[in-house]
Amino acid sequence: MRDILDAVAAGDLSPAAAEARLRGYATTEAGRFDAARETRRGVPEAILGEGKSPVEVADLAATAVETTGRAIVTRVDDETATAVDDGLPSHVAVERDERARTVVAHTSNFDPPSLAATVAVVTAGTSDAPVAGEAAVIAREMGATVEWIEDVGVAHLGRIVDVLEPIRAADVVVVAAGREGALPTVVAGLVDTPVIGLPVSTGYGFGGDGEAALGGMLQSCTVLSVVNVDAGFVAGAQAGLVARAVDGGRSG
Repeated sequence: MRDILDAVAAGDLSPAAAEARLRGYATTEAGRFDAARETRRGVPEAILGEGKSPVEVADLAATAVETTGRAIVTRVDDETATAVDDGLPSHVAVERDERARTVVAHTSNFDPPSLAATVAVVTAGTSDAPVAGEAAVIAREMGATVEWIEDVGVAHLGRIVDVLEPIRAADVVVVAAGREGALPTVVAGLVDTPVIGLPVSTGYGFGGDGEAALGGMLQSCTVLSVVNVDAGFVAGAQAGLVARAVDGGRSG
């Protein structure tokens, strides 16, 4: 503790970074940032943009960069993305994925994790890409190599058959689908790797808010796990944890 206090007194460590080291989180006006989550859980902390003002998100993102060297922000709109970018120092690299609605920032000395494992992220339709993209960003930030396979839904089974080789080569597969959510069930019957079903609130009419997709995946007669509707972060984190276990087995 004395070393931390001395570093703060010398100006080598900010109060927020010191608090993060001592408590595991840093307190800001916008809330508490869980700086120790990746060490504790293996999953990086992400800042949810929805429900927060752009100023609040930018404050939390700056704290994330200050305490961990990285910020991951999900569900961001244009105003929030601009606020995050403007609120970070110029030496911080900021990457926005407009489709996935994410912003990721890294300091120049951030050491990203690297896993000897591949996550395939598969979408049934192009409209499922925003939620699937969030899963891909999180899996990639956890160190996995991401193989992106888009628009291979069951309306034409030939589309999924044509891409089975890269899916089978992956160590874990996230399959995003809306409407009736059939694609994860089909994929899970064709591969011998873990499959994570990601129901998406695409479609219309009865069950069009993702409930039909969720119900179909939960009733799958092939073996797969399922996350909640539009839970791209959770699917990506689960895939990243599997990838980390695979990497550990290979390196051990």
